[in-house]
Amino acid sequence: MRIPMTPLLANLLCLGSMLVWAMGLPAAEYLIGPIPALPLTAMRMSIAAAVLLPVWLLIEGPARLRAAPWRRGLVLGGLSFGLSGVLLVMAQAATDPVTVAVISSAMPVIGIAIECTADGRRLTLPLTLGLALSVAGGIVSLGGTLGAVDLGFGAFCAAASILAYTLGSRFSVTALPGLSAWGRTTVTLAGAGLATGIGAGISALTGGPAVQWAAIGPTEVAALAVFSICGMALCQILWIASVSHLGIGFAALHMNAAPFYVMLFLSLLGQPWNWVQALGAAIVGTGVLIAQHRPALARSPS
Repeated sequence: MRIPMTPLLANLLCLGSMLVWAMGLPAAEYLIGPIPALPLTAMRMSIAAAVLLPVWLLIEGPARLRAAPWRRGLVLGGLSFGLSGVLLVMAQAATDPVTVAVISSAMPVIGIAIECTADGRRLTLPLTLGLALSVAGGIVSLGGTLGAVDLGFGAFCAAASILAYTLGSRFSVTALPGLSAWGRTTVTLAGAGLATGIGAGISALTGGPAVQWAAIGPTEVAALAVFSICGMALCQILWIASVSHLGIGFAALHMNAAPFYVMLFLSLLGQPWNWVQALGAAIVGTGVLIAQHRPALARSPS
């Protein structure tokens, strides 16, 4: 039985996507250093695609996989999610998980700008107010960490990563219209894994940074599983499903609650709870509701 996609369900899927994405950022802290950016991204994308492929096969059957536009999807995934993944790891290596989440707050602005330019979306009052609240909530979530945000190379990598990810998310829907969310996610992540795997191989052959295999133990293996399966495979399938229904602009509004989700998982690892970031997440949630408000149609007189 197929569950119909409603705006409520799409928003819940988007919220779930942000939660599992935030879960992956603290896990990445165990991996950055022993594993350079290119090999780590290649591992992450390849593991995610390998997990999703048999699930897609089980759900939709081999004929669906054979009919998929693999060439287009692989190229799209490599140029968007592959590049975004490498830049994200570079950004986190140069900064920290909260800074990466903070820079990500630009995503709804980018997403709505794309839709206004490409789709002719109008900036209505509810949309403008919702966007403003989303950005304000992201700023409030910074709390006392604003002065600690790295606005140098790490911030540039984070911003470029978000731009590539936003464009890739949109094109996954518009350029692969015949595929389900399972198909779009699997094909594009396979492309990201292939592109970054080739890049990692070339880097290794030309004397680039090598993986410190001696530093890889059970903790790092578990962190890689969380980073790949939760922070990418599960996150991406939920995200693409929500973008398919909401559009990249509305879906991206949820991104500004990411600092709260990162703090939430860091608090589970022993760091203190931050009520300011919780307030910021509540403001973002209010913005999401207002931006998607549709005035009720006036009833015809009986």
